Amino acid sequence: MVTIAVNRGRPGGTRVKICGLTRPEHVLAAAEAGAGYVGFVFFPKSPRNVTVEAARALALEVPVGVAKVGLVVNPTDAELDAILAAVPLDMIQLHGREAPERVAEVQARTGLPVMKAVGVAEAADLDQLPAYEAVADQILVDAKAPKGADLPGGNGLAFDWQLIAGRQWSRPWMLAGGLTPGNVADAVRLTGAHQVDVSSGVESAPGVKDEALIRAFITAARGV
Repeated sequence: MVTIAVNRGRPGGTRVKICGLTRPEHVLAAAEAGAGYVGFVFFPKSPRNVTVEAARALALEVPVGVAKVGLVVNPTDAELDAILAAVPLDMIQLHGREAPERVAEVQARTGLPVMKAVGVAEAADLDQLPAYEAVADQILVDAKAPKGADLPGGNGLAFDWQLIAGRQWSRPWMLAGGLTPGNVADAVRLTGAHQVDVSSGVESAPGVKDEALIRAFITAARGV
């Protein structure tokens, strides 16, 4: 494992998750810049998909104090077992159509905290949040994928942040969807988010992270 000095920034600042990492140098860049979470995608349709073997190698590069999150989409028990047998994850992110009951099942089976992604495009989409809030350890409030989209997230789309301005939930929550170094500060100010998640917004091409954009995003988010 490579040992690096990690700068977490000011106490109480916005926590950042860099998702869809596929290369060790980008994992280290995210950690060094102050990311609180790094995410690995286990979804074959995604340009950010990693194999279990690759994810294990990446996870072993993550410094202590940075949470390792595995993003899965409607996973079977066998898929979860195979991932966790090899990859030392700290959290599971469910990013499919998992019902609240399935969230509880995954928690019980894995023994890990679970973050549930909820897609939002209009006010009515917020009605599903209380059911997940009752069971998930964290909520990811994301832009809803367009109808017929191959990816449930990572599409580079934002939703109307006014829909959640001033909203409070009993669970920790994270804002995602269309965030970039140029707009994340405004998003944090408007929504009051204490945590933000980015994937395509720090890429030079689909699935290819850019170290300069990673640093710029974290600096902007934490500087609010």
